[in-house]
Amino acid sequence: MLIYLDNAATTPLDSEVRAAMLPYLEGAYGNPSSIHAFGRQTRAAVDNARSQVARAIGADSSEIVFTSGGTEADNLALIGSMHAQEAGKNHLITTQVEHHAVLDACKYLERFGYEVTYLPVDQYGMVQIEEVRAAIRPETALISILHGNNEIGTIQPIEAIGNIAREHQILFHVDAVQSFGSEPIDVSKLPVDLMTLSSHKIYGPKGAGALYIRSGVKVLPRALGGAQERRKRAGTENILGIVGFGKASELVEKYHSARRDHLIHLRQSFIADLFARSLHIVVNGHEDMHLPHIANISFLGMDTETLLIQLDMEGIAAASGSACTSGTLSVSHVLKAMQLPAEVTNAAIRFSFGKDNTIQELKAATAKIEKVVRRLYR
Repeated sequence: MLIYLDNAATTPLDSEVRAAMLPYLEGAYGNPSSIHAFGRQTRAAVDNARSQVARAIGADSSEIVFTSGGTEADNLALIGSMHAQEAGKNHLITTQVEHHAVLDACKYLERFGYEVTYLPVDQYGMVQIEEVRAAIRPETALISILHGNNEIGTIQPIEAIGNIAREHQILFHVDAVQSFGSEPIDVSKLPVDLMTLSSHKIYGPKGAGALYIRSGVKVLPRALGGAQERRKRAGTENILGIVGFGKASELVEKYHSARRDHLIHLRQSFIADLFARSLHIVVNGHEDMHLPHIANISFLGMDTETLLIQLDMEGIAAASGSACTSGTLSVSHVLKAMQLPAEVTNAAIRFSFGKDNTIQELKAATAKIEKVVRRLYR
């Protein structure tokens, strides 16, 4: 029995999404930039998907720019918005626990003279609002904060941070790749100027994402060579991916409450069952402010790599952290930033749940986990 508990890395394709994509795999192949009937057919599909994504986050469809995924959207948000600033506005603020799509974009900007403040977090992975305020300078142009952390699940106070940004007329970017689909998001009410989204985290296809750009916000393109996406992102659109992303976003809007309740129940049951088995575990992240589908757990006395290999042999798919870095052997930069003891950081496993997981699966998983841990303790 294989049990997939790595939904934070990617989710399986929803059957309704697959059905929506099929016509554009089999017959609708026109270039959306073409004026003939074939092109108009796919242009209509792109426009519909744009509206679907926009409705799911409370945006206007004109504020959605499609990308190849969350990484490209993060890069466009940071590099594109900083390059669009007037002279002297060369400082941005982020945290030490961001996804590497943001952190590496920051390092890239630093190579060209931009200045970056990397804010610390507490032992729960949360940034302090007053530290954000204290980091602001006259030359600060952008604040970029991850909504829900992809490794530990901690949710940042983005509304409060956004209000600070508004007070100082600073752009605010939120990476919502991991929270979109599980947390309610309404950019018509949130003080957010840029927001990153990804398709394959919400049961859509890989290779599709989006950047929400509030009307009036200037962002220079990173890809040049065409007028697509309102001149924000050149290149012929990935019709198949965009259509799937649109349908997946529609399903987020339709099933949000039911899916969220299911995920909360799964997470609570999983953690409770592990504690009931008297395993030496620590749950990492904020106790209350966390995503409903991520449980980062340290098995004291174990080491992450050995435990992951043993779990895989038992048919359980889990991870050590972000899928973009879990192939490496280094300790998670998120757990390091939280300044947790080595016995915690060296033994951390991320379990992440999805809409298709069941309580019965999780009970089978915890039984296997107990067997593996007790075997390794010997």
